[in-house]
Amino acid sequence: MPDFDSQPVISVRDFSFAIGGKDVLRQVSFCVQRGEYVSLVGPNGAGKTTLLKCLDRIHRGGSGEMTVCGRPLADYAQRELARHVSYVPQPDGRVPPFTVEQFVLLGRYPYLSPFSVIRREDRAAVRAAMQQTGTEGFASRLLQTLSGGERQQVYIAAALAQGAPILLLDEPAAFLDYRHQTEIRRLLRAVNRQQGVTVVAVTHDVNTAALDSDRVVALNAGQMVFCGTGAELMRPEVLQRIYDTSFLLVPHPETQLPTIVPGT
Repeated sequence: MPDFDSQPVISVRDFSFAIGGKDVLRQVSFCVQRGEYVSLVGPNGAGKTTLLKCLDRIHRGGSGEMTVCGRPLADYAQRELARHVSYVPQPDGRVPPFTVEQFVLLGRYPYLSPFSVIRREDRAAVRAAMQQTGTEGFASRLLQTLSGGERQQVYIAAALAQGAPILLLDEPAAFLDYRHQTEIRRLLRAVNRQQGVTVVAVTHDVNTAALDSDRVVALNAGQMVFCGTGAELMRPEVLQRIYDTSFLLVPHPETQLPTIVPGT
């Protein structure tokens, strides 16, 4: 369970960020507790991916405050930050020319220098991450020979091999079939609940966000418009405010949580 009595591992306070002179994030404020699973939802262009990239300092700058493990984000060297935060980007079709094992080993970069020898603990971390994600059978295969779902599992394996206690994911199940979506969901829940890894994941699947998360943060036009539990999210008036459209909700057959179904 999340440790709500401890200092937040991520704190965002009045954070704003612009790209090309256009405000993408405006006065965003929220916290993430250690061991919490938080989903970021909202319409296209809401600023979700930008927020993740700011947290991993792919995007630099902005105004306001971001802290990780109690320290200002700007105080971290990038390699040091990578020991605290790992990031799985949204699939974009580009496939690195590596075998699966080589790619997962790249996740150990925060602990290696260009001239260092790969240590026994690095190999062990890679094996453990591949076993956990079910990718050890692909070890010698090139990434380009895998399906999209298999590659996504490999990308998550590399992030787990990194050994960071905070995992940021941008649409981890995007473009995947139902089986692979389910496998990714189960994997992330296990990482969060069994290993205590803090998960912050962008998703367009509101049902998944409500079912899997401790809390959900919603953005619209760069502003935070909701922060609460899945049950609090799945109310017609709340969803209307986030997405500017109406929704049809029915009780989930197992949890009774309201879930979105297609209208006629």
